[in-house]
Amino acid sequence: MCGVFGIYGHEEAAKLTYLGLHALQHRGQESAGIVSSDGRQLKLHRGMGHVIDVFSQRQLDELSGVHCIGHVRYSTSGASALRNAQPIAINYARGSLALAHNGNLTNADELKHDLEELGSIFQSSSDTEVIVHLIAKSRQARVVDRVADALSHVKGAYSLVCLTEDTLIAVRDPLGIRPLCLGRLGDSWVVASEPSSFELIDARFVRDIEPGEMVIIDGRGVTSARPFPESNRRTCIFEFVYFARPDSTLDGVNVYEARKNLGRALAGQHPVDADVVIPVPDSGLPATIGYAEKSGIPFEMGLVRSHYVGRTFIEPEQSIRHFGVKLKLSPVADTLRGKRVVVVDDSIVRGTTSRKIVKMLRDAGAAEVHMRIASPPTQWPCYYGVDTPTRAELIAATHSVEEINQYITSDTLAYLSIDHLVEAVLEARKSHEKVLWDEARRSSSPPPPSNGHVLSAASVPTLSVPTLGGEAPTSGPSSVRKLPIHGQPLNPTAFCHACWSGDYPIAFTPSRTKEQLRFLHL
Repeated sequence: MCGVFGIYGHEEAAKLTYLGLHALQHRGQESAGIVSSDGRQLKLHRGMGHVIDVFSQRQLDELSGVHCIGHVRYSTSGASALRNAQPIAINYARGSLALAHNGNLTNADELKHDLEELGSIFQSSSDTEVIVHLIAKSRQARVVDRVADALSHVKGAYSLVCLTEDTLIAVRDPLGIRPLCLGRLGDSWVVASEPSSFELIDARFVRDIEPGEMVIIDGRGVTSARPFPESNRRTCIFEFVYFARPDSTLDGVNVYEARKNLGRALAGQHPVDADVVIPVPDSGLPATIGYAEKSGIPFEMGLVRSHYVGRTFIEPEQSIRHFGVKLKLSPVADTLRGKRVVVVDDSIVRGTTSRKIVKMLRDAGAAEVHMRIASPPTQWPCYYGVDTPTRAELIAATHSVEEINQYITSDTLAYLSIDHLVEAVLEARKSHEKVLWDEARRSSSPPPPSNGHVLSAASVPTLSVPTLGGEAPTSGPSSVRKLPIHGQPLNPTAFCHACWSGDYPIAFTPSRTKEQLRFLHL
């Protein structure tokens, strides 16, 4: 999981990108980087650590220019090292180019091998560099065509931003696995992984970028293209469970409302007699509010989180995670003593964190501890941009719910089902749509038309790119997106939930070398 940000045509582009990345810090805490363009050349600064540590005032001043892209990273492909930090910037025969990518390519090893056979030299172990090499080797004339040509060869999840001297390109993969959205700040355009970054810089959310869509921003304005064959949407549903910020709205789904719905559904599916219900902060908080609302059990903050420690799941090394629980969470003994406690968390991965939390609550005097998880058992690794462990390390892959319950030493343990989870997310989309319609009625102005479009058809250029699968190139005007209020419709089949079901929308076999390096922590 990473975060990308881009802005086109603003005098303080670097500073606004810095702020936008800060608002996306939850998506990656290992490294950060910004590339700027003044219309003639690209300038780059990258570093390890949080955004606030990587960039000083002097460094931001040196990133002169009116266009920028930025990236925050945690490693899913490639080691946690400066050489793998993004954006990746290059000079090649056709000029300069920078790329920042959120996701994972499932055929990266195969493509890298083929490119190396043709003489390509890689400076990093990140799969993002594969895309850069494919762009540089493309025989297409225009940069938008070269990007589309390169992406026609890759498989997997990608929401990416690409910057040349005078063009910003944003692309979302045909399945829409990772989020990407478009915004406006005065006369400038912005793109980001989540619209929460727009709020910080006073930008206005325009719409989500659709699966398979390429948005091109240059001196002529904003244009939209669909260079890839249409596929069935498979948006990662774990974005709504854990990854995204609660104040974001992705694909018409308000994340905060979705998480409350998860808690309501969890209380309905797995009730229990208890005195208080508490969250595992911060990610379990909205679901706990929903659980308390549905069950009628009083809500309390039985655990207090230190905000000076990163989120446990984001840290890539298991050795950090063990120590981090006590460093990060403290029980409120007076709230817990003698009480039957329901604890709501978003997920259980290895079970070690949950076991420590249950022990902490019992030591604080809890009479009973009932764990309720606002997602199904995590049984399968994710290959699309999440650093989940191998299947052997996932406790639910080898243990029943009752066996996990015994391991973490809770009195009872229950998970939300996939069907209930999907229903909860879809219900949040309906609620958000109703809010927008109600606001339109109150303002006495007509709501946005269901077939209204953002971009003018006259402004859309002609693209000539090969389609996926190797068919002959197609030419012609790219269609303008005529969008409903919140983008393409969502339905129960529009989500990727492979980490719970094992139903992978894109086949992937991890390379033996990467698996060996992982076990050696290299």
